[in-house]
Amino acid sequence: MTKRGMKDLSDSMSEGDSIRQLVRKRASSPRKSERTRRAILDAALDFLWTHPFRDLTVAELASRTETSRATFYQYFADLHDLMDVLLSEMENDILVAAAPWFEGNTDPASLLRESLSGLVKICYQRGPILRAVADAAASDQTLEKNWTKFLQRFDDAVTERIEQQQAAGLIPPFAARSVAVALNRLDASLMIETFGRRPRGNQDQVLASLVRIWISTLYGAQALQQSVASPQKRKIKKKSVSQNKGE
Repeated sequence: MTKRGMKDLSDSMSEGDSIRQLVRKRASSPRKSERTRRAILDAALDFLWTHPFRDLTVAELASRTETSRATFYQYFADLHDLMDVLLSEMENDILVAAAPWFEGNTDPASLLRESLSGLVKICYQRGPILRAVADAAASDQTLEKNWTKFLQRFDDAVTERIEQQQAAGLIPPFAARSVAVALNRLDASLMIETFGRRPRGNQDQVLASLVRIWISTLYGAQALQQSVASPQKRKIKKKSVSQNKGE
């Protein structure tokens, strides 16, 4: 850190604050510029719950956030840039949620179930982003390109993971790429159909469907039965513990 940076930190510290505490406060309190940018992104998502991308305008976002067109262009080149940010954020969050299966080394079926649960939660909150981009891709070249890249990155990641687990003897031999594409397209279609508009579908039902399809496809019927039984056993155990505490 530069001397000037150290002085700025020192000048803004209250009595009893350490530099580490101040840095933590700054990290947890985003600057006004970041709050404004986030407000615009959130307003776009809110709009997409009830409208297609073609109806979205800068003026609409400015009105919803009580800012101006000039403010919008401080953060985004255009509406396509904004949609790219929303899609990229969603992609990153899904990859983080899916990390247990992509990176874990324990029971693969259980890790896959955990990752699918994270996927469902994210899409439940931001399903309209997928619907807006997928619907507009048919007639919008820029969004078509972004949507294709979004899907291909997941195709690559799932293909690589399947091949790794095939090499380890965890998944039987088959065309990994074709199966990865089929599973990912199924995911995207189901998320768009179920969570792309309000009222949204049931999260538990969607998760159960994905778990059944993914685990039976990759690991077989026996792994699926064990995966379905495990959550039920945990619920029974949790209920038993609660009852014992109440005695």
